[in-house]
Amino acid sequence: MATRDVFGPEHHQYRAVVQEFLEREVAPFHAKWELDGQADKDVYRRAAERGIIGFNVPEEYGGLGITDFRYNAIVAEEMGRTRLTGPAFTLHNDIVAPYLLRMATDEQKARWLPGLASGELLFAIAMSEPGAGSDLNGIRTSARRDGDDWVLNGQKTFISNGLTCDVVIVVARTDPEAGHKGISLLVVERGMAGFERGRKLEKMGVPAQDTAELFFHDVRVPATNLLGTEGRGFIHLMENLPSERISIAISSLASAREVFRQTVDYAKGRTAFGQPVGSFQANRFRFAEMVTELDIAQAYVDDCLRRELAGELTSVDAAKAKWWVTELQKRVVDQCLQLHGGYGYMKEYPVAQAFLDARIQTILGGTTEIMKDIIGRDLGF
Repeated sequence: MATRDVFGPEHHQYRAVVQEFLEREVAPFHAKWELDGQADKDVYRRAAERGIIGFNVPEEYGGLGITDFRYNAIVAEEMGRTRLTGPAFTLHNDIVAPYLLRMATDEQKARWLPGLASGELLFAIAMSEPGAGSDLNGIRTSARRDGDDWVLNGQKTFISNGLTCDVVIVVARTDPEAGHKGISLLVVERGMAGFERGRKLEKMGVPAQDTAELFFHDVRVPATNLLGTEGRGFIHLMENLPSERISIAISSLASAREVFRQTVDYAKGRTAFGQPVGSFQANRFRFAEMVTELDIAQAYVDDCLRRELAGELTSVDAAKAKWWVTELQKRVVDQCLQLHGGYGYMKEYPVAQAFLDARIQTILGGTTEIMKDIIGRDLGF
């Protein structure tokens, strides 16, 4: 593929920093974190010291004040490429930080942003429920105002960083009669009475990133912990989803490209019937199809990145990238596993774990079906 002109020299230097950090501070411990089902919390502090997380926090709160989304993209790409996905770095950079930067009051920023910038505070966002995933309008977690507090009740599930987080942004219904206009965002902090963490969920992939159930039993959340405007939680979520979804697409594409590269190397060295596996015409055609689709997808994703930098990325643009690239990742990894033959089924080969890790990408951040519905509605249907 042609050189990607979306990045400049300073971005290439930063990529080298990210690569070195992942190689030194994450890779040696990732297998243990996979067994533990969660990453070491201290890795966030070390990541913050190297500017891997919290770089988009203003300098007055301890960050670097970098608002160039290409830095977010580099972290997402390198974590996707290496599949060292235990630490939830992109969750902090691409989801939590924008919420706080856009909607937090000055007092809230002073409370939470320094901890995000230093890696001392870990965050999560709680949207999904046992009966409501992609359909956020179906959430049942509720909060009622009582004096200077909101009293929060409900259950959340599939929450990344759920076990290790210190602060969680909870999507709750504050007006049961107002539909999507009755949803607000409340910030729950570690130690609040009635806030409980459930079991660590056993997933088929991405085992080093903890995912949990969260329970809220009459949790008294101070009114000062309302994030954004009461009743505009649904709108706040929609405003942030384009950057979140393009980040998923960026990570998915980087992962697919790396699995493809490894499979090309494997097919050149592995022989069958006296010749390299990749030299059979049927397999050459497979490789030709995959590299073409990956390059075309890269061009679209890079164009979306340019639009994000210009403040022009729409929810429809991001939905196209998100569904297409994650489905492409699924197809590419599946074909690469097939080209490995029996070895592809062995977990000692990276393609086996890549196959398991890839499956979540068409679900999280909005399913493929939801992405297509967004695009179809934009066409007037």
